[in-house]
Amino acid sequence: MTPGLRKFALTAHVASSVGSLGAVAGFLALAVAGLASKDSQMVRACYLAMELTAWYVIVPLVLASLVTGLVQSLGTNWGLFRHYWVLAKLLLNVLVTIVLLLQMDGISYVADVAAEATLSSTDLLGLRRSIRTHAVGGLLVLLVPVALSLYKPRGLTRYGWRKQLEGSTAALHP
Repeated sequence: MTPGLRKFALTAHVASSVGSLGAVAGFLALAVAGLASKDSQMVRACYLAMELTAWYVIVPLVLASLVTGLVQSLGTNWGLFRHYWVLAKLLLNVLVTIVLLLQMDGISYVADVAAEATLSSTDLLGLRRSIRTHAVGGLLVLLVPVALSLYKPRGLTRYGWRKQLEGSTAALHP
């Protein structure tokens, strides 16, 4: 990649990753308010807003983070399979994406029920708690790639070692 394209891809990746972190934090605030509030209109509003936030903000940002992360890793010297921290970020992003997409049916179901009727504090309590718990877990899991990106712990994969040896051998024997 050219330096300009690399910076653009990095900007898109950081923006989508940080954006998804913030969106999940907002989603979590709505989930907590939806469980804690005694005001039925507030509860309804929380779950309706959560569905919109999940479908139109979180899902696109998480998918954008995954795609831009792949572009970054394939278009730079870091590579996709050379360093354990890059591979860990990929696996965490895939995990977050899968869990999010699996949770979307439950989020939409609670929002549909909230749109049609008033939710009491006990209605769909298990599903509402599950949504909150998954939001907490998602937020924590999304923080790990941030730390990995900043600290870049050492450690090459076998593929990374092999590529490094090939590069040093090629430099010795032009």
